[in-house]
Amino acid sequence: MAKLSRRNMLIGGVVVAGGAITMSRSSDNSGPRDPYFLKMQTALIEAKIAHPTLVVDRNRLNANIDQVMNDLPDGMGYRIVAKSLPSLKLLRHVRERSGTDRLMTFNQPMLLALSQEMPDTSQLVGKPLPAQAALNYFAELPLENADAKDKIQWLIDTPERLDQYAAIAEANGTNMAVNIELDVGLHRGGMEPGDDLNRMLEKIRQSNRLEFAGYMGYEPHLSALPTALGWRDRAKNGAWNVYNEALTSAKAVFDEAKVETATRNAAGSPTYRLYNDTNIANEISVGSALVKPTNFDTDLLEPFQPASFIATPVIKTSDETRIPGLEFADSAKKAMDENLDKTVFIYGGHWLAHPEDPPGLSYNSTFGRSSNQEMLNGGKNINLKPDDFVFLRPTQSEAVFLQFGDIAVYDNGAIVDRWPVFPASA
Repeated sequence: MAKLSRRNMLIGGVVVAGGAITMSRSSDNSGPRDPYFLKMQTALIEAKIAHPTLVVDRNRLNANIDQVMNDLPDGMGYRIVAKSLPSLKLLRHVRERSGTDRLMTFNQPMLLALSQEMPDTSQLVGKPLPAQAALNYFAELPLENADAKDKIQWLIDTPERLDQYAAIAEANGTNMAVNIELDVGLHRGGMEPGDDLNRMLEKIRQSNRLEFAGYMGYEPHLSALPTALGWRDRAKNGAWNVYNEALTSAKAVFDEAKVETATRNAAGSPTYRLYNDTNIANEISVGSALVKPTNFDTDLLEPFQPASFIATPVIKTSDETRIPGLEFADSAKKAMDENLDKTVFIYGGHWLAHPEDPPGLSYNSTFGRSSNQEMLNGGKNINLKPDDFVFLRPTQSEAVFLQFGDIAVYDNGAIVDRWPVFPASA
C-alpha cells in the first residue's frame, strides 16, 4: 500500500484525499455453486432432512481409508482413532474396509461402550485416564464382556500413575497391560529416557499384575514445522532418537524379542506418512484424515479428500446487510465491501467450521456469532433462498461430530444410511 501523505488518510478502507473521499472496495469473492453440493442438497431434501446435519460422503471416506492402507510400509499396523470417528457404525465401516482390529480410545465411557460392542478389538487408551476412571471401567464392565479388559493397553505417563494403576490391578485381582507415553518433542507430558523411565520399567518387570505392552510417542508438531532449512527433519530425527533410546532402555529390562513385538505406536493423521519403515514404530494411528476437517489441510495429507460436511438450511435471506445500532454505517460498509451485498441467516451456527458452499460466504465479525441463527454474508452472486442448504467444513471431527445426532451417510447422490454417534464425553 502506498504511504499516505499528511493530506491523505486511510480510515477503515475509506481514503480521505485532500478533502475528497474515495473508497477502497473489496472485490466479490462469491461464485457459482459447486455441482457436488447441489447434488448433496437434493439428496438431503429427498431424505426430508430439514435441520443441521453432519454428512459423511462414503465414497470419499472409502478412498481415504484406501489411501492410508496403501501408504503403510510392510509390517506396519493401523490403529483407528475412535475419538475422531465417534460412531459405532462409522468405526465398524472403517474396520471392515481396512481389516484392522486395533482402536485408540480416549475416555472411559467410550472405552466401556467399545468393550461391549466390539470386545474382539485391541484398545490402546490414547491419553492417561484418572485412576478413578479405570476403577469405574472395571466396576461397570458386564461379566459377559469380561475378556475385553484383557485387550486394553492403559496409557501411563508418570511414575505416580504407574503406582496408582498397580494398586488398581491388585485391588481388582486382574492383570493390566500398560503402555508408557513418551515425550518425543510435543512436551505435553510423558516420559523421556533416563532414570525415572528405567525405574518404571523395572517396577513393571517385578510386578505380578502389570505387563509391559509397549510405548506411544505422539509428534503432531512435526507437521507444523517448515521443511525449509531442515527444521522438520531435525525435529523428526530428534523424536525418533528419543523413541530409540526408550526402546534400548526397555531391551535392557525385558527380553529383546518381547520389546520388538510390543506395541510401538507413533504418529497420527498429520504425521503418519513420515514413517516409511518399522524401525521405530510398528503401528500408526489415524482417524481425522479419513474425513479430513480443515485443520488437516496440510502438505502431508494433500492426497486426501474432504469427506465430512455440516449441512444446514437457510432460514432467511436479504439483499443487504444491516447491523443493529449501526445502520447509519451500513451503506458505507457495503460500498467498501462487495461481500456485504447479501445476508443469509442459517439454522443454528457457531460451530467449529468454515463456510464452504456457496463460495464466498463468511461470518460477520461485527454482528457476531450465534448458535441459533448465524449470520453469513456474501456478494451479489450468492443466490440462496429459504430452505436451500449451506455447507460448512468442520475444523475438526472429534467434538463437531457429536453435535448433530445421527450422521447422514451420502453415497452416489442419495442419503443411504444414518450412523448414530457416541454420547458427548471428554
